[in-house]
Amino acid sequence: MARKILAEEKVHSSIIDKLGGEPEGLQCIAEVEAALQQHQVLVVGMSQNPFPKKACKLLKELDIPFKYLEYGSYLGDWRRRGALKMWSGWQTFPMIFINGQLIGGYSDLQALHSNKSLDQALQA
Repeated sequence: MARKILAEEKVHSSIIDKLGGEPEGLQCIAEVEAALQQHQVLVVGMSQNPFPKKACKLLKELDIPFKYLEYGSYLGDWRRRGALKMWSGWQTFPMIFINGQLIGGYSDLQALHSNKSLDQALQA
C-alpha cells in the first residue's frame, strides 16, 4: 500500500531543505537500514516508553535473537524519531522488523506470538 506524500510543488521553497532531511534524521535512518541488513529481528525504541521494553522481554523469553536500537526519550531526540516515523510510516514505538519487514509494534508482535504465526514470520 503506497503512502500519500505531499507533492513537492505544494511545499514552499524556503523549507525544502528541512524536508530533505536533517543530518541526524538521515543518519538515524541509515543506522536502521544497516541494522536491517545484519539482523533478522530489529526493535527500534525509545527510553521511558514501556512497550519497547515489553517487546524485548517477550523476544528474550522466546529465545529469539534481536538487535535493539534506542533513540532518545520523550523530550530528547525527537528529530531522529520523527525521521524514522516518516520513513517507516509507523507513528509509535517500538517499530519491530522481522526479515526486513515492519510487522508493527508490541501488540502486533504479541498477536503474532498468540496466533502461532511468529515462527512463520521468522522463517519467511
